Amino acid sequence: MTVNLSFEPPCGPITGWRDGAVVRATGIPYAAADRFQPPAPVAAWSEVLTATSLSPACPQAPVPFLDDVLGTRYGELPGSEDCQRLSITMPADLDDGERLPVMVWLHGGSYTSGSGDLAIFDPSVLVAETRVIVVSVTYRLGLFGYLSTSTGRPANLGLLDQIEAFRWVQRNIASFGGDPGRVTAFGQSAGGDAVAHLMATPDAASLFQRAIIQSAPLGITRGREKMNAVMGAAAESITDATPAMDVVAAEEDVARAARKFGLMAAMPFGIQYGHSPVPKESELDEAWNAAAPGIDILIGHTAEEARLFLPRSPHLARVARIPVVGSAVLKAVSWVVTEMVYGKAARAFAKRHVRAGGRAHSYVLSWGAPGNHYGAAHTIDLPLLFGHRQTWEAAGLLAGATWDDINAHGRAMRALWARFAYGESLGARGEIAGALRYRSV
Repeated sequence: MTVNLSFEPPCGPITGWRDGAVVRATGIPYAAADRFQPPAPVAAWSEVLTATSLSPACPQAPVPFLDDVLGTRYGELPGSEDCQRLSITMPADLDDGERLPVMVWLHGGSYTSGSGDLAIFDPSVLVAETRVIVVSVTYRLGLFGYLSTSTGRPANLGLLDQIEAFRWVQRNIASFGGDPGRVTAFGQSAGGDAVAHLMATPDAASLFQRAIIQSAPLGITRGREKMNAVMGAAAESITDATPAMDVVAAEEDVARAARKFGLMAAMPFGIQYGHSPVPKESELDEAWNAAAPGIDILIGHTAEEARLFLPRSPHLARVARIPVVGSAVLKAVSWVVTEMVYGKAARAFAKRHVRAGGRAHSYVLSWGAPGNHYGAAHTIDLPLLFGHRQTWEAAGLLAGATWDDINAHGRAMRALWARFAYGESLGARGEIAGALRYRSV
């Protein structure tokens, strides 16, 4: 069989590349925008686009703590404000005329870090095992994408980027073997939060039919107006002419201005209600309810989300060292924070969705590397979904686990996510033994 590396989508001709069991077409521009301006679709081209370079990352600051936990490396991808790119990964043995479900990945990173084409998000194993097509989206972050100012700079630019990516998928993905009528939006952390808020935009049900919302911090997304105003005031000096890395450096000062707002400041950048394309906070549930009948959801979190962040607290680190009592205190604090930021809000989201005529499953992921102090922490779902041994071997999150154990649970989780993307019934309840439980809401 001839592997197709040339594609003729409406956007213009594209050539991709073979990579083992998959074919990739990477770094495809889906939109363009001047700094602090809404995105516009990229005009169609006539010359062949050689889609063999990974998408650049939005300029961002290093996060050494996350590099240690996830095994990432700052500067792995070049940075560029022209980052509205997407990458497509499809099975290499795609038959002519075959139409596969499409899963559109929105990465996390507190809306300030990360990129769609980071090696830790490589979807090739998911694609090869389950025969789905994955589209990985890179979008604007931090001050470039997620903060309005009183002088008129718009908010939610990164969310508008994501909408343009989904529109691109609807127009073009059939030429890559994808079914535009079976699109699943999936994302983790800020990416999961973005998926949830895309569901509150007017075009949601025309862009995707299913949504997987992983570890979205929905418990800290409300009541942020005053915090956003303070942050916006702190960012007024940033202009169109400010060098990109100076903009990145200013994000720390802007985030510092948010600290007096408590737990919300754990993710200071994010969606701003009442700014296009998201309704006012008072109208948010109504918008979600309107989209509910057209979008099935799978929503959940890890059992110990907060354990990723708690070791960074000097006070809690001292408490944890107290014999017997310390570990119990840490476990209790982890449970409370996990519930406040993730668990309670996820359950409420699912129940509201069902009341509004939608279908929902909820899950809790409880697997963690044996003996690892992170346990079933925030981000533990990532190596299970995107399980490349050479990519994840250096991750502190996985120390103590064998790759056979990681891959066994990962294979089961990838199969479950793909079943949902295919539109198959997940039934009333189910589990991945020792790792994950889910149920119909």
